[in-house]
Amino acid sequence: MTSATLRIATRASQLALWQAEHVATLLRAAHPELDVEIVHISTIGDRDQKEPLANMGGQGVFTREVQHALLDDRADVAVHSLKDLPTQVTNQELYLAAIPAREEVADALVLPAGSEQISDVTTLPEGARIGTGSMRRQAQLLHSRPDFQVSSIRGNVETRLRKLDEGEYDAIILAAAGLKRLKLADRISLKLGPPLMLSAVGQGALGLECRTSDQTTREFLAALNEPTTAAAATAERALLNELKAGCHAPVGTNSQTNGAELTLEGVVLSTDGKERLYAKATGSLSGADQLGRALARDLLEQGAARLID
Repeated sequence: MTSATLRIATRASQLALWQAEHVATLLRAAHPELDVEIVHISTIGDRDQKEPLANMGGQGVFTREVQHALLDDRADVAVHSLKDLPTQVTNQELYLAAIPAREEVADALVLPAGSEQISDVTTLPEGARIGTGSMRRQAQLLHSRPDFQVSSIRGNVETRLRKLDEGEYDAIILAAAGLKRLKLADRISLKLGPPLMLSAVGQGALGLECRTSDQTTREFLAALNEPTTAAAATAERALLNELKAGCHAPVGTNSQTNGAELTLEGVVLSTDGKERLYAKATGSLSGADQLGRALARDLLEQGAARLID
């Protein structure tokens, strides 16, 4: 970091830029003396808009090149959608320094422009064409409605909405958080939550990384960490890590906090949705990592490894 300047690396999509600017605003509020700059990084996940994410090297599709900007000293902070950040630590030079307050975690069903909101997925027509790039969403949808024709969709939020409105799909699934951040909440036709749809690990949260050796930046970012959000995200990430599953695996979570208590739910499904394993446990916020790992072991005892493989 240069004197009084903090450089934030981010993907160049509209949503990623919103997230980086949001973090910049939080940093300026917490540290008025800071000059904050945004560094745009192009990732393979952004450049290749056709290949399914699961076929593009698995974990880290949207994070590796942003992390390289830290390692090459082109930036001091990397802003990630936490759900895209792998749970397996492969480089000790990088440090997850803060997880700010979380946005809504629900998924959202979006219908073509001009459609009215619906009350339930049962109202969608037989064989409806649903677009989603997530195996987690696909598996949970098919578990509920095996008649759906679920297929991959790529591109940023605006591109996906255009494809929907042009008739390529009858509906698509997006994160409610992303739509809200882009001021597109009016496009949400139905919010999808438990028990039908458990969210991705870390969904709605941001992960702020820096170099492990950069103690000054670590201290700047520490002011942005929200302890309850961080504990819930820690439990979810520990669950995924213990399962040895990537961020594109058909694994869903739901965490709820009540004072110092944390309740965590987890599901693992077959990609066709025919099999669904479920577990739930409650523990303390301070024991979030152990809670997540214990829940994962419960799912593994039920046979989760076979479904993940």
